Amino acid sequence: MLALFHIQDVFQNVFGDLSIDIIKNWFIYNPKQPLLFNSALFLGFFIIFYFIYILSRKTHYFRIAYVVLFSLFFYYKCSGIYFWLLIFSSVLDYSLSKLIFEETKQGFRKFYLILSLLVNLGLLVYFKYTNFFIDNFNTLFSGNVAFEDIILPVGISFYTFQTLSYTIDVYRKDLEPTKSFMDFLFFVSFFPQLVAGPIVRASDFIPQIYEKLKITKEDFNKALFLIIGGLLKKAVISDYISSNFVDRVFDAPNSYSAFENLLASYGYTLQIYCDFSGYSDIAIGLALLMGFTLPPNFRTPYKSASVTEFWRRWHISLSSWLRDYLYISLGGNRKGNFRTYFNLFMTMLLGGLWHGANWKFIFWGVLHGLALGVERFFGQFIKLPKNYFVKIIQILLTLHFVIFCWLFFRAKDFQTAFQIVDNISSLTFNLSQWQTILLGYKNVIFLMVFGFVWHFIPDNVINKLEKGFNKVPIYIKAILLGFVFWIVYATASSGPQPFIYFQF
Repeated sequence: MLALFHIQDVFQNVFGDLSIDIIKNWFIYNPKQPLLFNSALFLGFFIIFYFIYILSRKTHYFRIAYVVLFSLFFYYKCSGIYFWLLIFSSVLDYSLSKLIFEETKQGFRKFYLILSLLVNLGLLVYFKYTNFFIDNFNTLFSGNVAFEDIILPVGISFYTFQTLSYTIDVYRKDLEPTKSFMDFLFFVSFFPQLVAGPIVRASDFIPQIYEKLKITKEDFNKALFLIIGGLLKKAVISDYISSNFVDRVFDAPNSYSAFENLLASYGYTLQIYCDFSGYSDIAIGLALLMGFTLPPNFRTPYKSASVTEFWRRWHISLSSWLRDYLYISLGGNRKGNFRTYFNLFMTMLLGGLWHGANWKFIFWGVLHGLALGVERFFGQFIKLPKNYFVKIIQILLTLHFVIFCWLFFRAKDFQTAFQIVDNISSLTFNLSQWQTILLGYKNVIFLMVFGFVWHFIPDNVINKLEKGFNKVPIYIKAILLGFVFWIVYATASSGPQPFIYFQF
């Protein structure tokens, strides 16, 4: 009951005394306050939405239209007027895919596919990379071209890849088009994964639209388990260590000691994992509550014993998309060793560019591309013994390579990244100084240790915890969920924090 009273306090503090203006603001886009999964406003909206959704579970067409409308509203609250861009992309790809499916002449089929690629990638390039190209043009040719006033629509990188996969699958004859445009719009706009993934394949998702809605007790329990875990990862661990330590060091690394720079590097490694995997867990959980299964997006990636394995465990929906639609399209490993290494390198380079219009993202992708190539080359000649000691060494080496790469991903520019590298390289053993620093950031250190221990817990332990959670009575689960929301509110220093991957 105490947790429920705390939730009431949260709502009172967030909403205050209701007025017309406050209610109006709930439904109007505010760029400074996008609708986030970890906000009280989303919780309120979702409870109302879900109640009506369950009542409409036997009315297929109404349910589809209802979810589409809510999803468009959700996207409007995240990205404003750009929800029209989502609708435009959906109309375009639905129409072109239908033409591709019905067309018998290969030349016309290819023309429609190329048109889809040009328009979709053209929109992505315009919104995401225009100013990047202008900046580089001005630098190379001493130009003075003015920057464009462009706002990046939230989630455009995700839903663009999603619609492209649909069109390409129809072109490859791996998929038949949806039965109606509303079904296709449901697939594209499905709000749990709309703005930050997982990137859902049409072949995996669309058949579920036509199945009878069935939400089992196991699905419900798993959904709550994922949502609770996702909220703790994102809103407690990630946000707290970010705002209270990591951001400060990365903003001014020379103002902090070498040991603090090192701790911040480990901190960001945990932060980005908890932020993004937390979002994915919440998205998968919300979809399960609605009777839909989304693919897993993370599988404890820092347990990887190689960079190759890391990319099988990190952002799985993106890495598998890049493999199936870019790496294989470039030739994969079918055209000799040199082309294989080149294809790996280009796939990771473009994967880095996908993350942002900045050379540091490209460099991050290049580092991973080179690592994948090196592993593939030496893997032909070196066969390491299979034992726990060797595996631990491999995991530690892989983890610290990934941490090194994250420095360039997180830092605002190359200069800052190299400052951090230089600071860490000057680290000397100073026990008293280290103890003072650890005590000064005791809450941050506790959450970092907790987060890493959680990540490295064996899978069978997590499975036992989930089974134990499933046996708990529903009212205990409700209290636990309420308590988690109170923790989220209590640890938030400046309101709900946007997810890192919203910027991509």
